[in-house]
Amino acid sequence: MATRRVLFLCSRNRLRSPTAEQVFSTWPNLDVDSAGLADDAETALTAEQLDWAELIVVMEASHRRRLQARHRARLKGKRVACLDIPDRYAFMQPELVALLLKKAGPLLR
Repeated sequence: MATRRVLFLCSRNRLRSPTAEQVFSTWPNLDVDSAGLADDAETALTAEQLDWAELIVVMEASHRRRLQARHRARLKGKRVACLDIPDRYAFMQPELVALLLKKAGPLLR
């Protein structure tokens, strides 16, 4: 089975998307990365990351809107999935991990 390239996005790439990257980094046939959409993100989203990704997973609908507003041309032919996970969890918090497995797991199997 071919490896799928999945990019996780949140606002600042400090809590939710890095947790998702860590959780799914051990899954077979997945190559994962993460970034933030805010100007002050730990790892700010790059054009190269968007070109690399086959599936883009955002945490909130506002992230999808910001992504589409800024990068519409680079998203052609790419699937963007929204998990609806609010920004109220700490990095690797067990409740966040459980939510990610429940909501993103089926997309990544």
